[in-house]
Amino acid sequence: MGVIGGGLLVAVAAALWIAYLMPIWIRRRQYLATERNAVRLQQTLRILAETAETPEPVVIEANARQIALHQRALREQERTVRLEAQTTERLAIAERKAAAMAADAAAAAIEEAQAAAEARARSRVHAMTEPIEVVTGGAATAPVPAHVAARRVLRRRRALCSLLLLVGVLTAVAGLVALAFGATPLIAVAGGVVVAGAFAGLAALARVRTERPVAAPVAPPVAEPFEPVELPVDAESHEGWTPQPLPKPLTLSRGTIAATAMASIEAAAELQRLAAEAERARRIDELATPVPTIAPAATTPAAASVGRTTTAPEPVSPYAGMGVVGEPQRRFGDLDAVLQRRRKVG
Repeated sequence: MGVIGGGLLVAVAAALWIAYLMPIWIRRRQYLATERNAVRLQQTLRILAETAETPEPVVIEANARQIALHQRALREQERTVRLEAQTTERLAIAERKAAAMAADAAAAAIEEAQAAAEARARSRVHAMTEPIEVVTGGAATAPVPAHVAARRVLRRRRALCSLLLLVGVLTAVAGLVALAFGATPLIAVAGGVVVAGAFAGLAALARVRTERPVAAPVAPPVAEPFEPVELPVDAESHEGWTPQPLPKPLTLSRGTIAATAMASIEAAAELQRLAAEAERARRIDELATPVPTIAPAATTPAAASVGRTTTAPEPVSPYAGMGVVGEPQRRFGDLDAVLQRRRKVG
C-alpha cells in the first residue's frame, strides 16, 4: 500500500511537471517556426527582386532623367565656350587699342624729342652766333663754377637719353604687338634703333667724369699739454681726528612723526594716571568718617548769622564707615565683678 502511494505521488508530480512545461515548449516551438518562416519569406522576396525585370515605366523615367541631365550639361558647356570666346575677343580688342595707343604715344614722344633736339640745336647755334654782352654795372650775377655747370649739363643729357630709352622700349613693344596683328615691322625696328641709340648715349655719358674741387686739407687741432695745478697746503691745518656727533633719536627731535607719536603716548599715559589718582582720592573722601561738629549753646546773633551763612554739612552716606575699624565697645564693665556675682548666685 505504501509502494502504491509513493508511485502515485511520483506520477502526479510528473503529470504536473508535464502540464507546466508543455505550454512553454509549445510557445517556444511556435516562435521558432514563425521566425524561420519570416527568414524564408525575406530570402524569397530578395530572390524575386533580383531575378525580376525592371518595369517599363521605371526604365522610361530613368532614361528621361538621364537625357535631361545630359542636355543640361551640354547647355552649360555651350555657355562656357561662348563666354570664353567673348572674353578672348574682348582681350584682343583691348590689346589692339593698347597697341594703337602705345604707337601713337611713341610717335608723339619721337616728335617731341625731335622738336626738343631741334630747339636745343637752334639755341646752341643762336648762343654761338650771339655777340657777347659785357656787363659793367654792379648787377652782374656771380659766375657759376665750372664743375657745377658740367654736372648740370651731364644730368640733362642723361635725362634725355633715359627718356629716349623709355620711348624706344614703348615703341618696340607696340611694334611687336602690332606685328602680331599683321602690321608693318618698321615700328618695332624704329623702336629698337632708338633703344640702341639711347644705350649708346648712356654708355658714353657714363664714361664722362667731372672734375670735383679738391678741398684743402685741414690741419688737425693741436691739443695743449696738460699742466697740473699744485695748491699750497698748510701744515697746520692737519689736526687730530674729531669725532662726529651721533644723530639724535627721532623720538627726541621735535616736529618729527616719531616725536609726535611718543608725545601723544606720554600724554595719554599721564591722563590715565591723573584719572586713576582722582578716582582714588574720590574713593578715600567717600570712605572717610565725617567728624561731628558741636555747635556752642549760646551764640551771638552775629555768630548765628555767620553760622547760617556757612554751608550745611553734607548728608552722611550709610556706606561711609564700611571698612573702617574703630575702637571696640566693651559689653561688660568689669569681668572680675561679673565672675564674683555668678559665683555668689551659684
